[in-house]
Amino acid sequence: MSEHSAMVHVRMDSELKRKASQALASMGLSASDAVRLLFHRIAVDQAFPLELKVPNAETQAAMDEADALLKEGEPSFATPDEAFAALDDVTR
Repeated sequence: MSEHSAMVHVRMDSELKRKASQALASMGLSASDAVRLLFHRIAVDQAFPLELKVPNAETQAAMDEADALLKEGEPSFATPDEAFAALDDVTR
């Protein structure tokens, strides 16, 4: 590491930090290690190491439909078999 160092301060939800820190610890990494790795990949590749996309219209419509179904609070199908049968009908 270089002689000079800098601090990065990040605000996030406490529960998210706890879960991520726990997962990182199981990999032998700290949160600081993970941020250093992220920044290293960005510097080396000159790109963000994850693919980030804005959903297209069809995907956004499906996400909106799923959100609406979740707000209703009741499943559309009583069993997984009913759901798969409906998917089979749509694809035929």
